[in-house]
Amino acid sequence: MAKRMAFMLIGVVLFLGAIAAVKTRQVQTAIKQNSSYKAPPEAVTTIVAKREQWPSALAAIGTVTAVRGVTVSADLSGIVARINFESGQAVRQGDVLVELDTRQERAQLAAAEAQRDLARLSLERMRGLQAQGVAPQADLDQADAAQKEADAKVGEIKATIERKTIRAPFPGILGIRQINLGQYLSEGAAIVPLQELDPIYVTFSVPQQQIGNLKIGAPVQVSAEAAGVSAAGRVTAVDSVVDAGTRNVQVQATLRNPAGKLRPGMFVQTSLSLGASEGVVALPASAISYAPYGDSVFVVEDMKDPKDPKGQTYRGVRQQFVKVGAGRGDRVAVLSGLKPGDEVVTSGVFKLRNGAAVQVNNKVQPGNSLAPKPEDS
Repeated sequence: MAKRMAFMLIGVVLFLGAIAAVKTRQVQTAIKQNSSYKAPPEAVTTIVAKREQWPSALAAIGTVTAVRGVTVSADLSGIVARINFESGQAVRQGDVLVELDTRQERAQLAAAEAQRDLARLSLERMRGLQAQGVAPQADLDQADAAQKEADAKVGEIKATIERKTIRAPFPGILGIRQINLGQYLSEGAAIVPLQELDPIYVTFSVPQQQIGNLKIGAPVQVSAEAAGVSAAGRVTAVDSVVDAGTRNVQVQATLRNPAGKLRPGMFVQTSLSLGASEGVVALPASAISYAPYGDSVFVVEDMKDPKDPKGQTYRGVRQQFVKVGAGRGDRVAVLSGLKPGDEVVTSGVFKLRNGAAVQVNNKVQPGNSLAPKPEDS
């Protein structure tokens, strides 16, 4: 019995040892194969970097504001007797917009005019009596003052009636009406917005570092995709203070708006020309890999495989950190980190790593236009 148990234990040990030897050989073979494994090259497109002259310009987000814009309001309180405009209507300066009820004032005007006529007759009669030496000078002075007071009263009532006729203070486009016929308007109540749309202002912010480059009269290009507008204007004013929170200065440009497509409050894109051009290395925006720790590109060059004992070279990529500047269309300016002649990957950068092998196929290239025109725009 003891011999049988010993033989069984020896058999189990030999069996387990044989399995361990086989598995060890399999693992060693897999390790050897993995060490010699080489990932297939990634398909990418490339472009050869070259230096270009870009006009020095500053892009900013702007807001459209009216050269003249107000909310027409009631000068005096009263009942709306007549409305002489429609919402969205174009008006000229002096056009009557609203007439308030003036029946009470006109009745007061009639009484004041009668009192004025009586005061004028009393003054003329007193002058005759004073010339005859019958009336003293004091009575004549009193009659003269009464006549002037009556004239002033008539003028005051006429001014009140005129102030209840509300007119357009300047030519422009009316907004949406905010009153109704028969409504009681308190003093200062809003009636309708009025905006002059041609010419029009565009205001935008510029970093304080660019203040020295700002000049009155500098050209500004304004575009609003929503309105389908692209127009040119000129800088007409630069704010006298820099915002302490953003360290930006407000710039105002003026441009023509004959069709009235640009409306106050509209968002627009502006490009301010700063004069002299600058040399930059321009790349398609798809070539830039943006990351919190720094922006980079992948440069294609010949590399040696350290695992290859023969030291053969292959086409691989090197990650190069760069400093990027302003964008223009499909392109981005690279200010430092690249030199003309470098072959840069323009598509497929998301799947690359430093030293990865690549296969260049430039049959289809990503967009690289300064003025792209998307099909769905």
